[in-house]
Amino acid sequence: MSHATALTDNIWSARLDHGPSTQSHRRKRIPIAPIALCGAVAIGASSTHAGGMYSYEIGGAEVGLAAAGYAALAQDASTVFTNPAGMTRLDGTQIMITGQLMRSNSEFSIDEGTSSALGTENGGRPLGSDGWLPGGGMFISHSLSEDLKLGFALAGNFGAPLDYDDDWAGRYYVQETTLLGASMLPSLAWKATDKLSVGVSLRAMLGFYENQIAINNADPGSGDGQLEYDDTAWGWGANIGLLYEVNDKTRLGFTWNSEVELDFDAKLKWSNLTDELENGLDSIDLLDASLDTNITAPQTLMASLYTEVNEDWAILGNIGWQEWSRFGRMQLGIDNTLNPSSVTTDLNFKDTWHVALGARYRLSQPWLLDFGVSYDSDFQDSDNISPLMPVNGSWRYAVGAQQQLTMTSLWGFGATYIYGGTLETNLQSDTPVESGGHGDLVGAYKDTATILVNAYYNWRF
Repeated sequence: MSHATALTDNIWSARLDHGPSTQSHRRKRIPIAPIALCGAVAIGASSTHAGGMYSYEIGGAEVGLAAAGYAALAQDASTVFTNPAGMTRLDGTQIMITGQLMRSNSEFSIDEGTSSALGTENGGRPLGSDGWLPGGGMFISHSLSEDLKLGFALAGNFGAPLDYDDDWAGRYYVQETTLLGASMLPSLAWKATDKLSVGVSLRAMLGFYENQIAINNADPGSGDGQLEYDDTAWGWGANIGLLYEVNDKTRLGFTWNSEVELDFDAKLKWSNLTDELENGLDSIDLLDASLDTNITAPQTLMASLYTEVNEDWAILGNIGWQEWSRFGRMQLGIDNTLNPSSVTTDLNFKDTWHVALGARYRLSQPWLLDFGVSYDSDFQDSDNISPLMPVNGSWRYAVGAQQQLTMTSLWGFGATYIYGGTLETNLQSDTPVESGGHGDLVGAYKDTATILVNAYYNWRF
């Protein structure tokens, strides 16, 4: 008898928990290449970050729970991504399709400490297309036997596209930047004992990296020059999950996701430079140089709890850690174009911690309500946020609902409000704008917040 069938007498487990298994000129735009390649893959968003530039949201029930119970819920095919060991709780073949839409208000406010020569343009809403960003994912679980499951996930929860207005005050730090990681995860799960399941995924991540920066020609008659860098790269890693079922009402989930190194190597593309600057770059072998940039999607750890208090209520929770000190991203640009020496500056980050608490309530026989709140700690210095990543620690507040349509299908929807607070920026240049420097960029992204809504459908056959 399968695990799911053994729980059919328990309405909560059969429906609440298991789901269908008786369970040119730059304009604001979203990068076309990643979307065309990955289809409905979630492309992440820096304003919807978890810790650093990871997002918990892949379009499933986690949206309405603020990710509480992320590694222990194991109710549908999305567990292939969140904890592959959870596939042992699913019968037959299950497919889940998700979609979501995010709206961010991240907008820079210029303070008086900003160099006057940089102007007063705030850059608009840089995330996605004027603050809008779509996403989604696809997940499949298949039973090879009662105790052995095979799965596949296609989703993305790393990085974001940012596109500031061309002439904004921080153009010498960044105009446009895209860092996205889309992951494909072939997965296998094995029920080792009545209580313990083990899952493993191979993580193949395709990374897209683009950076575009204005270059100060230090010549008002020449306007700004420009530096562009773009490349794609494959990175490889593994996800390992454990699911321990204390009893038929309580289980613990543990996941470890390895780091994934993305090694980008492309030629620096310069345009509209003065002869003096071209000669200076040529003299130090930067004019025709290539740049090898290693960016690491960091390793993560997550422990989750799911427990049923009674026939109507379940409690979910998480504690997690992410190693953002290994991220390794750099700032491109030239701080002194009259005496150029380097085009990169290291950006240093710190590891993050995550906690979440959520609840699930049976409103009626087919309907469930989800609630959740979570917190992720800062990964940047709170008083000097990089415009490359206008994000930091955040609070999540979420609500969602799920309806059992038939014994083999369910659908659901949710909404998350993510509050990132006010993010201060205080970037100082050693060289004034008039002498070819970046200038001082001082201001804040005030009361940053993102609203995310989603819908998903899961069926078994």
